[in-house]
Amino acid sequence: MVRYIGELISIGVAFSWTATALLSEFGSKRLGNLTLNVLRMALALLFSVVLFWFAVGTPIPSVGSIEAWGWMLLSGLVGYVIGDFCLFQCYIIIGSRYGQLFMTMAPLAAALMAWITMGQQMTPMSIVAMFVTLIGIGISVLGRGEHHKVSLKLPLNGVLFAIGAALCQGIGLVLSKIGMDHYDTGEMPDWLIPFSANFLRCIAGFIGFSLLLYFREGFKPLREALHDRKGMTVATATTIFGPFVGVGFSLMAVQYTNAGIASTLMALTPIIIILPSYWLFHQKITWRSVLGAIISVLGVSLFFLG
Repeated sequence: MVRYIGELISIGVAFSWTATALLSEFGSKRLGNLTLNVLRMALALLFSVVLFWFAVGTPIPSVGSIEAWGWMLLSGLVGYVIGDFCLFQCYIIIGSRYGQLFMTMAPLAAALMAWITMGQQMTPMSIVAMFVTLIGIGISVLGRGEHHKVSLKLPLNGVLFAIGAALCQGIGLVLSKIGMDHYDTGEMPDWLIPFSANFLRCIAGFIGFSLLLYFREGFKPLREALHDRKGMTVATATTIFGPFVGVGFSLMAVQYTNAGIASTLMALTPIIIILPSYWLFHQKITWRSVLGAIISVLGVSLFFLG
């Protein structure tokens, strides 16, 4: 059992992100996209402060150089503010099941961003993996239209939000990697650096979402949400399973097993989410959607083999 601890953690992360997606879909529809995200960022910062206090005796850890600050705040702007806004909006329009299917494009976006910014090479297998992943998504979301033409089964705006979310998550991941490379590893335990980095990302997320909420709707929805017991419970659970525990354990998984294996197992969310989305939201299950999800996850696994 201990031998496969990394693999088990990775599978646990996939279930954690499945719970996050389902809770986020419910929470977005109940509280609104921006309100839920402001609460998530605030709660993630609070949980991080508690973690730092117990781990190193200070509520705010050392956060490295000015360069680290800059890259991590930029990562939070791209990954959280733009990415999560698009992701939660696509949950409202097309549901969390299809939203997570499109998120299998995130590793591909990360590879392209790493190729552009850090010169990391794209292998032939990576290119094949991209096409396999896109084929799987296409099988799930495309169907036969009038006069036997291929048509999109989902609202176009929901699909565009989902693609935007995947691209931003991949780009944000690379920006985080660049930012963490600017940390002085002697200032804190190695395992705490990702949490410190995510703390900065959440600061950017909290500021960004708060500004968006203020200028679009004002803070009235936020005040109402604070008195919504069920809404706050969902927001808290979403934060725990997502930006707090989900992120932490995904980083831990890579410490115990090969990064490719861990990433592939964590990418099982589009398959795991099929039955819960049927039970909770009565989303129809078709052989095309199941086959497409399997092929997309296969594409992610091929990507890491490359």
